Amino acid sequence: MIPHFNQAQVRAALQYARLIPALRGAFTEDMIAPRRHAHTLSEADSSSLLLMPVWQSHGHLGVKLVTVAPHNTDLPSVHAIFVLFDTQTGVPLTLMDGEELTLRRTAAASALASSFVSRTDSQRLLLVGNGNLAPHIAVAHCHTRPIRHISIWGRSGDKSALAARTLREHAELPASVDIEVVTDLVAACAQADIISCVTTSKTPIVLGEHVRAGTHLDLVGGFRPDMREVDDALMRKATVYVDTYAGALVEAGDLTQTLANGSLVRSAIVAELAELCAGQHPGRTQAADISVFKSVGTAIEDLCAANLAWESLAANA
Repeated sequence: MIPHFNQAQVRAALQYARLIPALRGAFTEDMIAPRRHAHTLSEADSSSLLLMPVWQSHGHLGVKLVTVAPHNTDLPSVHAIFVLFDTQTGVPLTLMDGEELTLRRTAAASALASSFVSRTDSQRLLLVGNGNLAPHIAVAHCHTRPIRHISIWGRSGDKSALAARTLREHAELPASVDIEVVTDLVAACAQADIISCVTTSKTPIVLGEHVRAGTHLDLVGGFRPDMREVDDALMRKATVYVDTYAGALVEAGDLTQTLANGSLVRSAIVAELAELCAGQHPGRTQAADISVFKSVGTAIEDLCAANLAWESLAANA
């Protein structure tokens, strides 16, 4: 019988202090991650099915199955399961809770990118979006930058309050961090050192005119060409980094739309995460730069997290 590792077990195995450095190593390793399969299940509500395969020639292979249902109200909008196999034999090793794995690897990737491209003195983090991923993003960023204040903005005040409460109760968040729910997005953008957008919006939410010099934008939510989290004006003046060229340049509306309309030029997209991790690009060099990290997710992150979880959980079995 194939063992199943549940949400609590995956959470315990993937503490950010271990996961973030593990990801940094994974992006320099030999992993093959074809572009994911993305299928629209319903145009009416933007629901999607994602299939994400990845493998190592000597090690493990895996596939993550993800459903995205933005219309969900009393349920999470994202559900997932990860299947881990032995590459040489093809034997299935385990099923893992893919939601917790996805939340944690996504947040860890954002924090990893921030360690290269945000200002080292960044202390104020703004979360734009209040779903399940938002608290994870905040906690992960606190592991790579000296965050002292976290603001949460979302269209639902109740959901923002819930996100704040979840964040305050998070065991991995430093107790010294202040947390507040804000309603004035313009003012919050003007004060932030790092802005993490975690939405499924199809229209820009953060505008370039409201973002000060030196700010880092972490764009996590928009994973399809018809989604946007920031406007043309912001992309026009940004230095852009991506998780992978193969995924972001095809799937991310904040890039595909602005490249098509001329607001963003290809030369402004200066590095992918593997190049940062390998030291092939220095990351931020100017304090006043507005940096953007655009992620759509890569199965490299999934396999790294699954390997880390498998090692930890198997050792304790």
